[in-house]
Amino acid sequence: MKKVITYGTYDLFHYGHQRLLERAKALGDYLIVGVTADGFDRARGKINVQQSLMERMEAVKATGIADEVIVEEYEGQKIDDIMRYGVDIFAIGSDWIGYFDYLKAYCQVVYLERTAGVSSSELRSEKRELKLGLVGESTFLNKFEAESHYVNGVGIVGLYTSTEFSSGLSDVLKSLPCVTDNYNDFLNQVDAVYIISKPQDHYFQIKKALEAGKHVLCEPPIALTVNEWQELNALAKEKNLILMDAIRTAYSTAYYRMLLLVKSGRIGTVMSIDSSCTSLRDNDLPSEELREKWNSICTWGPNAMLPIFQILGTRYSQKCITSHIEDETIMYDNFTKIAFVYPHAVASIKVGKGVKTEGELVISGTTGYIYVPAPWWKTEYFEIRREDPTQNKRYFYQLDGEGIRYELVSFLKAIESGKNYSYIEDNVSEAFVKVVEDYYQKKHVVQI
Repeated sequence: MKKVITYGTYDLFHYGHQRLLERAKALGDYLIVGVTADGFDRARGKINVQQSLMERMEAVKATGIADEVIVEEYEGQKIDDIMRYGVDIFAIGSDWIGYFDYLKAYCQVVYLERTAGVSSSELRSEKRELKLGLVGESTFLNKFEAESHYVNGVGIVGLYTSTEFSSGLSDVLKSLPCVTDNYNDFLNQVDAVYIISKPQDHYFQIKKALEAGKHVLCEPPIALTVNEWQELNALAKEKNLILMDAIRTAYSTAYYRMLLLVKSGRIGTVMSIDSSCTSLRDNDLPSEELREKWNSICTWGPNAMLPIFQILGTRYSQKCITSHIEDETIMYDNFTKIAFVYPHAVASIKVGKGVKTEGELVISGTTGYIYVPAPWWKTEYFEIRREDPTQNKRYFYQLDGEGIRYELVSFLKAIESGKNYSYIEDNVSEAFVKVVEDYYQKKHVVQI
């Protein structure tokens, strides 16, 4: 019996996929089809896949062409599979000509002509064509725009920013079709907005966008009071619009896998979480310039609180905020430490833009602990550590673009489906705002 193997993502399964499988099957007697796992697709930079692994596998099975369907999960698996299954022929589309010649040492390699006129990328682009506008005064917009090119079906078409800030922007952003300081004109040109403006402007900008029927992806905190957050959340739901927090960490593969391991009990019961995020970006700036900057608790607070609220929940019994406030009139803190007390656990965060410390994450459990080295918020690596160090285990997951492109894919998927695919739950988003509101109102705050 002659065995043939082929691989693919098979997202939005179409006639071209079927024809390729038929050609592969005709080469032998038994066809094995490898469907790439979500994590492996991400590692290869293919981050705009719309369907889950199970949906894609079921679509392949439904054709009745494959004799066996397997999952492709890691680099180098093709060689393993060829040897394990006794494969005679490796078949793949002609757009890969030459790339898999190294497999000729193990079996025959055949490059098959693809069906002209159809592709998953084109189908995804047609379904998700979105005009996205950028809002804010941060040079991070340059990176966000560059990362957007990795995602099918989105185009950056507009920019709302102050005239004085435009000097910090790339030539690409300056030459967008709509660059303006008139928010109403800007909203008329876009379908959705990404906001990284000063937190004090978020409520007004989000409300105006939602009232104009635009979806919103916003750097947290979404608002500075819980009442404002609840109003915006209710408005988004009323208008069937997507309102999402833009924390890139939540979309990184390493962070998400770590979260799943913790929730599955791999380190026992979690008793303590310690999270630190600091930088020295605005050190020594005069007060008039600080007014145009994010303070420490808004810049880093949501990031640092993310694992705490996603693991321990948002119903802490006590919290104490200790801050070194550089300018009390604008509540600009250059360092803040927050201690949370839960019924059966404790947690703490340290955030600062005027103080530097090790930016690590430690999650302590009854059978071990997880250590994520600095900068943990954009890590590709973490460890589960045990009492017996021979039982330690390391995990590595590639992170492309700091998670921006993964975050954008979830945003687009949510808009298309009408379901919020945010990796940050509503109660977590609201909890961020509650802490920030208490800080500004000086509730549970100790100044040093």
